[in-house]
Amino acid sequence: MKPLTGTLVVDLTRYFPGPFASRELLRLGARVVRLEAPDGDPLRDVSAEWDAALNAGKESVVWDRARDPRLGPALCARADVVVEAFRPGVAERLGVGPASVPGRVVYCSITGFGADDRRAGHDLNYMGWAGALETTAPAMPPLPVADLAAGALTAVTRILAALIERDRTGRGAHIVVSMTHGAHELARYAGPLTGELACYRIYACADKRFLTVAALEPKFWRRLCDLLERPDLVPRQNDAHGELETIFRTRPLEDWLALCEGEDVAVGPVSTLAEAAATFGAPPPADAPPRLGEHTHSWRTELGLESSD
Repeated sequence: MKPLTGTLVVDLTRYFPGPFASRELLRLGARVVRLEAPDGDPLRDVSAEWDAALNAGKESVVWDRARDPRLGPALCARADVVVEAFRPGVAERLGVGPASVPGRVVYCSITGFGADDRRAGHDLNYMGWAGALETTAPAMPPLPVADLAAGALTAVTRILAALIERDRTGRGAHIVVSMTHGAHELARYAGPLTGELACYRIYACADKRFLTVAALEPKFWRRLCDLLERPDLVPRQNDAHGELETIFRTRPLEDWLALCEGEDVAVGPVSTLAEAAATFGAPPPADAPPRLGEHTHSWRTELGLESSD
């Protein structure tokens, strides 16, 4: 499905949340143009693999505001959607804030803490402020959840809703996404699913690999106890941590997976990324990510701007 075909998205963001959000809009058919500072997105240097995954198929326009002040505002005025992730007030100072674009534009600000909070932060800070790390600290979260879920995917959802509303009314919207507020919404669903319950936990095996057990439903738990030949554990779904730790350490992961193959028990491996990619991975992007500024000249021509040289 390409429902956003014909939709122009201008992305002023760097690193993760904004590029992830605009990548999802690209997948839905949008044309995505990255409006970049002359030094570009540091992600290119951090990881070429991440850059390709997030930015392949997009366009890159370099905006040197000192030399070419009209380019950024002109490109944003042409957009259907503008995505930015500056601290509050920066986009306005650059002349590309929500008040600077036509009223039909859907303008999305991805922020750390909300529209008026200028505190510095990154995903780990947002997760900490949100209370999402209470049950796991000092262990690090396995993914940047505030960036990708509370930030990027929330932005995509609200942008799509605003585009539907615009189809009805002709009016755009200014959307403000707070990654900390969003992470707090997610954090309330931690608790029992972060290791409190014996039936929902990660267990070490004899070969130092790990097994995921998520036998929340009584029928799954009963069948797992049957397979383990421990019917005495059926009444202890929530507190048999020690017994299960001892049992699963007696055999390697492969044996436990073979035992549970085809059974209704909600048990699986902690796969490596390479193992998971063999089954669930998407093919690599067909296109290379854009070179910094690769599309600057073509867009200046399309916008009718004279050369800044």
